[in-house]
Amino acid sequence: MTALGLSATMGAVTARRLRPARRSAPLVASATERVADGHTPVLLAELLALLRPCPGETALDGTCGGGGMTQALLDHVLPGGRVLALDRDPAAISRVRDRLGWAGPALTLETGSFADVDAIARRHDLQFDVALLDLGLSSLQLDDPERGFSLRRDGPLDMRFDPSAGGVTAADLLAELSPDALGQLLRDNAQERFAGAIARAVARQRTRGPLTRTGELAAVCERAIPRHLWPRHIHPATRTFLALRIAVNDELGELERGLRTLISLLRPGGRVGVVSFHSLEDILVKRLFSRLSTVCTCPPPQPVCTCAHRATLSLLNRRAVMPGAAERLRNPRARSARLRAAVMLWSPEPSPD
Repeated sequence: MTALGLSATMGAVTARRLRPARRSAPLVASATERVADGHTPVLLAELLALLRPCPGETALDGTCGGGGMTQALLDHVLPGGRVLALDRDPAAISRVRDRLGWAGPALTLETGSFADVDAIARRHDLQFDVALLDLGLSSLQLDDPERGFSLRRDGPLDMRFDPSAGGVTAADLLAELSPDALGQLLRDNAQERFAGAIARAVARQRTRGPLTRTGELAAVCERAIPRHLWPRHIHPATRTFLALRIAVNDELGELERGLRTLISLLRPGGRVGVVSFHSLEDILVKRLFSRLSTVCTCPPPQPVCTCAHRATLSLLNRRAVMPGAAERLRNPRARSARLRAAVMLWSPEPSPD
């Protein structure tokens, strides 16, 4: 097998002087406007309520996607503030530049991963008061069949966030992984109950020719899982597509590396929020936030602290915030979203005596 890199991966101010054509624009665009623009930010109001971006602050949108979150940050930090927006997808950066060009020097756009935010922030001499990550896919990516993310619209099995950077595609993985390795990938990345059956079905299909189209893979998954055992609310290929996308883009690895780095770039009192869309992402965020907000990590029976660990974060919500019924009805893709947020402490919490 070739080296494929399979690591599992509130007071608002509108900047009217900078944006004269949109003087009457609301703080948070209406659902109709956001859908018309091709992107529906999930849990946007809840995220802004927790992070409280204010005029004059510096904010990071590490996954700008369709630009909805970036626009909301600009609406809050202007006048006097600044937003750095990143995305691995050059097409997303181009769209956001066209959409938010009115912001001028207040908005800095960079094609790149939030896992590389340290180097990008140093290049622009930035620390952050507010940082957010809206993980997963934007609607624009999902709705473009040529990107290979959609199982309902036939297209090439690509799934790379940045095709221009090269790297392995979903079709490459399906062609080169053994059934055992593919089954393990589906279990590890998406907790697919029928991982073994799907992997064997892929291997059988390969004897007839390579799998290169999303429609072909969706059909293989449909045949591999008994009809009466199909998931009730999702397509039977959903978890397979998710697992491959995570592997192609090393999403879990990027999140683990990038979130820790991002937190280190927060000023004292800076707030960070993460919207995740599947359980492995949420578990990773929860565990990191929990560790960084814990004063002592010594075993409970130990009478004296010897770990020298200090809390650097304080949680802003103990339980994950989830979309309400109205948002789930308006945007079915929001159903799995989970929001967690924390604030950087002004000074590390002292360890117990």
